[in-house]
Amino acid sequence: AEEAHAMGKGERHKEIRTYHGDEEAWKRMLAEVKPDVVFIATNWKNHAPMAIEAMKQGAHAFVEVPLALTLQELWEIVDTSEQTRKHCMMMENVNYGRDELMFLNMCRKGIIGEVLHGEAAYIHELRWQMEEVERGTGSWRTYHYARRNGNLYPTHGLGPVAQYMNLARGEDTFRSLVSFSTPAIGRKMYARKNYPEDHQWNQLDYQGGDLNTSIIKTQLGRTIMVQWDETSPRPYSRLNLIQGTKGALAGFPTRVALEGGVAGITEDHHRWVQGEQLAALYEKYDHPLYKRLAASTKESGHGGMDGMMVYRIIECLQQGLPLDQNVYEGALWSAVAPLSERSVATDGQPQVFPDFTRGEWKNTAPLGIIA
Repeated sequence: AEEAHAMGKGERHKEIRTYHGDEEAWKRMLAEVKPDVVFIATNWKNHAPMAIEAMKQGAHAFVEVPLALTLQELWEIVDTSEQTRKHCMMMENVNYGRDELMFLNMCRKGIIGEVLHGEAAYIHELRWQMEEVERGTGSWRTYHYARRNGNLYPTHGLGPVAQYMNLARGEDTFRSLVSFSTPAIGRKMYARKNYPEDHQWNQLDYQGGDLNTSIIKTQLGRTIMVQWDETSPRPYSRLNLIQGTKGALAGFPTRVALEGGVAGITEDHHRWVQGEQLAALYEKYDHPLYKRLAASTKESGHGGMDGMMVYRIIECLQQGLPLDQNVYEGALWSAVAPLSERSVATDGQPQVFPDFTRGEWKNTAPLGIIA
């Protein structure tokens, strides 16, 4: 509370009202402050109820990932946004990374031809979060890892790939997925090694597989592999691969291969352009939005992604522009989690995506190259 008040020392906001002390304090805030915009960065189970109530109280809602946990919650968010005419955007900050923006620009320019396949992931070893027992991310996420078996955190890798493919925006959309998980071993081993036998983490029956692989099929027959693993020991990766008929773009590390090669660097597609060789591609294909905002947002979180995302949110609201990510995209990307859980539970049976747009995705313009 003191830190929040300290932030209000500027000329415009000398007093910032704070609400804390119980789980329902946010409802009093909505009723008393009547904000125009609400940013929601809480544990996952509160995302949907907070977003829904915020919109009903007249605020636009901007929600940390995932947008919600169940298909029912996702439908309620979409319905409420439509009924109240309020924005509800899931804040997928990764879509504002330099490489992701450059890849989007290259896809829009047709550099890799017709897009066929994508690979997305959230590979991030986070067992250390189990140290957060009373407060913090681990205090509630650990229960999700133990009790749910599927692809629990798909959107950081999937969001950029979905926009490369123009999914839910006129060209194509998700059709179905199949999903498989490995055995649940890593978290149980970690708990046994690092905590006493009577510790709460050693009382859990860990059901969620350490690594999940899901494969999405789109309406046009394109494919996307989505992986999730926050347990196994290996370097961080979101994969960020997009394959087209004329070449491929990939991340971690960033690299490019084009049919016929990249002028002055490679002769054909059998060798990646990577490392210092990428300088020429950044110079040629850096996204105009990155060029405009990189310097002013570089000190913000996640290498500037967060600042660029918030800047665009405010810019769009002030100018009455469509948001870069709409409520339907947030619902579609988040739906991977509950659908993957269903597929895993039925030994990989295909699960069909709901059409949150009710057919309107066919009339929705692709995200343009914003200058």
